[in-house]
Amino acid sequence: MNLPPDRQREHQANERTFLAWLRTSIALIGFGFAIARFSLFLRQLQANVAQDPRQVDPVHALLNAENLGLLLVVFGVLMIGLSAWRYNQVLQQIEQGDFRPSRLVIWMMAGVVALFGLLSIPLVLWRNRPQETPPLDLPE
Repeated sequence: MNLPPDRQREHQANERTFLAWLRTSIALIGFGFAIARFSLFLRQLQANVAQDPRQVDPVHALLNAENLGLLLVVFGVLMIGLSAWRYNQVLQQIEQGDFRPSRLVIWMMAGVVALFGLLSIPLVLWRNRPQETPPLDLPE
């Protein structure tokens, strides 16, 4: 089946868009995995280096890097499903000659990515409180 050149370009553009969504999904999954694992590594390192177990900083139950990483991975997987759904929707619209761009999907994705950015701000700004060290006994 030979398609007119205009429709071929439309289908190829749809495929390129789908592949861009997939690349973004893979990046989110990889970034989420890296954040979660690196945070776990830092926590284990801190526990091994600490002389006193009380010096190990407690992990916040909800706002921590592991949860943010997990959310990024879950969102990346959901984004794969959404991108496949959108690809098929656009494919059908091209075939019917009735393409309608969807601003809802764009705004939804932008909102979720902005939310992840906002959730990461406290993790970036949070610093370990300096531990009080006993005064050194210097010979006089």
